[in-house]
Amino acid sequence: MKGCLVCVFVFLVASRAFFEEVGAAGECGKTPIRSAATSLSPCLSSARNVRAKVPPTCCTKVGALISTAPKCLCAVLLSPLAKQAGINPAIAITIPKRCKIKNRRAGKKCGRYVVP
Repeated sequence: MKGCLVCVFVFLVASRAFFEEVGAAGECGKTPIRSAATSLSPCLSSARNVRAKVPPTCCTKVGALISTAPKCLCAVLLSPLAKQAGINPAIAITIPKRCKIKNRRAGKKCGRYVVP
C-alpha cells in the first residue's frame, strides 16, 4: 500500500512539473521558437553568406527581437531549425552588427560564438 501511494505521489509531482514547464516562458517568451525562427526568414541569405547584403526587413525583425527577448536570437541561431535551414551560426551572429544595431549584446556568448 505504501509503495502504491509513493508511486502516485511521484507521478503527481512529475506531471505537475511537466505541465508547469510546458506553460512556462522560454528564451523567446511565450512565442514558440519555431515562430521566432520563421519571423527571421528575411535573414536567411545573410545568415548563410557573410558577403550577402542584410535586407532592411531582416534588420527590423532582428532589432525588435533583441529589444523584446535578447536571448531569443541566440536560441534561434543555435536551434535545430536553423541547422535544417542551412544557417551558419558564425555568420548569423554577425547580422546585428551588419545591421548597425546599437543595443546588441556585443561581447556576450551565444553558445561557442561571441556576439561582435
